[in-house]
Amino acid sequence: MTQLETLSQFLDTANTQFQVYDLGRRVENIDPVLFNQIEALNTPYPFPIQGHAQFAIVFWREDQPPFIWFLKLPLDEQGLLSPAQRSQFIKMILEALGRDPTKALSDEEQERYANHPFSFKPSQEKLALFNALVKKQLSQQASAQYEYAAQYFSNLNETNAQGDNWQQLGLQGIADVCVRLDKFDHDKHINAAITLAPLEVQAAICQCLEHVAISNALANTLFDKLSAAEVEHKHIYLRALASHPELTQKAIKLLVNYQQLDENLLITIAARSWTALKDDATRKLYLEVLANQPQNFFNQVFADIVAIPSLRDSLLLDLRSADRSEKLSSAIGGLFRAVSQ
Repeated sequence: MTQLETLSQFLDTANTQFQVYDLGRRVENIDPVLFNQIEALNTPYPFPIQGHAQFAIVFWREDQPPFIWFLKLPLDEQGLLSPAQRSQFIKMILEALGRDPTKALSDEEQERYANHPFSFKPSQEKLALFNALVKKQLSQQASAQYEYAAQYFSNLNETNAQGDNWQQLGLQGIADVCVRLDKFDHDKHINAAITLAPLEVQAAICQCLEHVAISNALANTLFDKLSAAEVEHKHIYLRALASHPELTQKAIKLLVNYQQLDENLLITIAARSWTALKDDATRKLYLEVLANQPQNFFNQVFADIVAIPSLRDSLLLDLRSADRSEKLSSAIGGLFRAVSQ
């Protein structure tokens, strides 16, 4: 019998269809070809977080409801999957399920299987967005909260903006609307809600928008809100611009100019809007502000973003840049001392 070395091989052998979603930074599909390259240890995991790959595999057979694995697997220093832990997980599921991942389990088996060392629980907002995205991509009906959320946003206007019915909104319903921005004028309604809805609703919307591609019109509305917001609220709108790196770069420049790029915003950029840091000028601004934070904070954030494959080479060049400030040079020296200890 063929030895199964990868998750893809296991699911292919079981005659299932499957999709993979990153859940570490933003909720987004991982292309099947890319996932095969990751599993073959030819490509680093593109969205590492705290030294791990956090992802979901959704798999199904025709006429069956989908099954979901939430997996957290360690990465090596090059960002490649650790084959030993992956093999350990595959061995565990073979022992529990044989070669049929859709096998029915007893309550005792389910409890034991659910608590394996490679599982993780996504945050509430990521789980809501993930559920909405999977249902849409598998052409399944949206959640029971969707209809109310869609109706709330379509009825929102200046006279009804502060109505007391917003407390009945569920995060799952908001996520269902946000993954369907291209349908039923949802994009227009969400755009209006960013201006009209209570701050609590705006924050929930932005938590969902950070994981989806948004229109230019909606992105510009979010940028305007970010520009006018109080400092403690700017991260709400910044995170929602994650799919628009050029506007995020513009926002970072604005925040630096007004000396408003605080620790909360620095973390938001690293966690959700790292694609904006591919721009050399923006990355330099970011690093200079980061260098003015406490040394331990600088070390932690730099370690997080330098692990992202699309940023790694540029950041390593930045360490040796001749035109860096004295403050940044000092922070880099502190980083090297911490690493060498």
